[in-house]
Amino acid sequence: MTDRGGPSGLSWSEPRAWLVLALSGVFIALGLVFVFAPRAGAALFGIAAPEGPGLSYVSAIGLRDLAFGSYLAALSRLSTRRTLGVVLGLTVLIPAGDVVLVFLERGVESPKHLLLHAVSGLVMALGSMWLLQPSHDNKGGPS
Repeated sequence: MTDRGGPSGLSWSEPRAWLVLALSGVFIALGLVFVFAPRAGAALFGIAAPEGPGLSYVSAIGLRDLAFGSYLAALSRLSTRRTLGVVLGLTVLIPAGDVVLVFLERGVESPKHLLLHAVSGLVMALGSMWLLQPSHDNKGGPS
């Protein structure tokens, strides 16, 4: 948000807004899967679901994804492109950590899961860079 009284949030006409909202929707949907179907969520993540109370950790992943998707949606409407770009860039730590966790648990036995987390991180990194690039208004100046 700005203290200058100017508009905040991404314009609906910006493709960047749609990227952020699409990512938000994906993470909210993933979060719901992990919370309401933790075994399916664990299979999607690439690590076997633990038995008993340990299954709660899978739901924690879902809550993380729900929170992240919600942050993105809120920031897209309430904040600046720069703030969104920084948050998305910092959040690359999550899929990077996920790649390490899956690799430590399964090695290269499941390249599709490693690739899933790596592509997630790449999309976040590229989205962050795109959001952080200066845009130009109709007058040719940076906005």
